[in-house]
Amino acid sequence: MERHFAGKRPSFRPARSGNNFYRVILLISLILAGVWVLMGIERGQIISPLLPTPTPTRMAESYFLEAQAYFEAGRLDDPSNETPEAPAVNDAIEAYQAALQTEPDNAQIWAELARIQTYSSSMLRNDQEKLARLEEAMESSARAIELAPDDSTVRAIRAFVLDWYAYTPLVGGERREELLGEAEREASRAFQLDPENAQALAYYAEILADQQKWTQAEKYAAQAAALDPESMDTHRVYGYVLETLGKYNSAIQQYQEAARINPNMTFLYIRIGQNYREGICSQSLAESCYDRALDYFDRAAKINEQLGIQNPLPFIEIARTYTQIGQFFAASINAEKALEYDATNAQTYGQLGIIFRRARNYEGAMSLLKCAVRGCTAEENEMGKADVQGLPLTSFSVAYYYVEYGTNLAFLSRPNENYCPEAMQVLEETRLAYGSDPTLLSIIEDSEGICNRLQGGQVAVPTITPMPTETPSAGLP
Repeated sequence: MERHFAGKRPSFRPARSGNNFYRVILLISLILAGVWVLMGIERGQIISPLLPTPTPTRMAESYFLEAQAYFEAGRLDDPSNETPEAPAVNDAIEAYQAALQTEPDNAQIWAELARIQTYSSSMLRNDQEKLARLEEAMESSARAIELAPDDSTVRAIRAFVLDWYAYTPLVGGERREELLGEAEREASRAFQLDPENAQALAYYAEILADQQKWTQAEKYAAQAAALDPESMDTHRVYGYVLETLGKYNSAIQQYQEAARINPNMTFLYIRIGQNYREGICSQSLAESCYDRALDYFDRAAKINEQLGIQNPLPFIEIARTYTQIGQFFAASINAEKALEYDATNAQTYGQLGIIFRRARNYEGAMSLLKCAVRGCTAEENEMGKADVQGLPLTSFSVAYYYVEYGTNLAFLSRPNENYCPEAMQVLEETRLAYGSDPTLLSIIEDSEGICNRLQGGQVAVPTITPMPTETPSAGLP
């Protein structure tokens, strides 16, 4: 039987809707956007999120730990950083600065940077470089104080920086007293914030010693070392305080303990050598005592060489030691070696001039001492062949260069070649600045007497100035 279906015929496929205008516009827009993105990637205008970053992103803590490792290795400021081939981070200062790029408001990092900058100043070649580095430390510590004014360690490090800055040879006496007063206030504040902070106690003791408050300084230094026996800072300061008290054997033991903790801090070996030479050896004529001093200075020189540090100080100290025991040839070789590191360092010329005078080479000492005191041009500089800026009369050790120069001028004066006018001027400058010191005053009067006798036609007798034994200042070698 045939059946007929009425109405719409059945369909066995899904029904299709008609074209939607808005859907078409959307699809075209997506296609155009995709083309634009692809073209941007090809042109380098857009970086694909799937590509790896050129350098991995590092956390500030990573740089902080790296800086501490560099400090332990003695690489506070690597001179190779000055070359384009050097990596971006190659020493403690660079690592802390990199950490601050990530966390610029981290007071702890600013404070540690200031501490490292201060210690690194002892490894630089001359007073100008040291002053510039300590000014950087002053800025870093000031920034740390702004960010964390109530942090004991931040305040303590600020006091430490102020103390070392105060004893830079290029800082005058009046300014030095101002800085020491500010350092004491910062150290006192740090101590009040945390009386159990060993670092704060140590720096406070260092400042008290510089203010000649020795009883209190020794008490705090001993407490700091007991609170943190594995801190280089506490043992270094304790050694320094004992040194100022003339307890040289005990000072050496503390410096040795500091060197055990941080064996690549060369200024510690310089301090040990100085304590042997100026302290223990002065009480004994045993040659082995001076040999020990020379061993520590030599150790400092070798570590500097390994680290690429061009610091003339170890060679100057070796030269001073040989001069003290009368071995002038060996002294001259080491002084000239120091000059190779920095031909513009007036301190080195002063030391070399003293050595030449001890060896009774007065003519050779003349140009060297002139470079140290008055400065000289490359043409006048017979040994270094470089321009040298004379030292301002701002420290006790520099005063000895002035006295040496004035005495040498007076001794070499003759009626037909009279250096006495310059000699008298130099000696008068020294008298005005350090005339209260009986040793210096005695030398000044003897040298002035040479020129006065020259007026009566008498022959000058050489005056040999004793080697200066400068009181250590603020832990600086």
